[in-house]
Amino acid sequence: MSTLEEQIDIAVPVLAAWEQLHRVHEYPQFVEGVHSAHPHGRNLAHLGVEIDGAERSVDAEIIDRGRGRVMAWRTLDVLRLHGAFALLPLDARHTRVQIRVEYDPEAVHRELGGPRGFALAGAIERAVREDLDHFRELVEARVNAADGHPDAPDAAPPASGGAA
Repeated sequence: MSTLEEQIDIAVPVLAAWEQLHRVHEYPQFVEGVHSAHPHGRNLAHLGVEIDGAERSVDAEIIDRGRGRVMAWRTLDVLRLHGAFALLPLDARHTRVQIRVEYDPEAVHRELGGPRGFALAGAIERAVREDLDHFRELVEARVNAADGHPDAPDAAPPASGGAA
């Protein structure tokens, strides 16, 4: 089993980031390869994804933990992926988003094809980093628009951290 951990600081309150993570239908706006998403049941999501030009359906379970600051997830199909988002308030207007993804590299290669070894790990790391960047752009734009500042530049994060 391989583990990937990434983090990014975003210029929004923790509640805004938390609410955005739970807007399953908006996952296509920030998760590469997801072209449709909708919740079903209490804590399930159905995702339509495109991988190397092939369409796939993926079901996932989403579980909130840690008093509204940790969202765990796992896929329910043959490709077993699981992980968690943790949100850490840095101050009233800044949040650190941490993600942890656990996966079996051989299972990923078997189900999705593509590279092996370090190349596979690098591809997954790049995808997760890009998704975090897109998440930051989406939630910061939404908060800035709600505050009446749609053209406001991104606020600088506190000195204690930056994107990893």
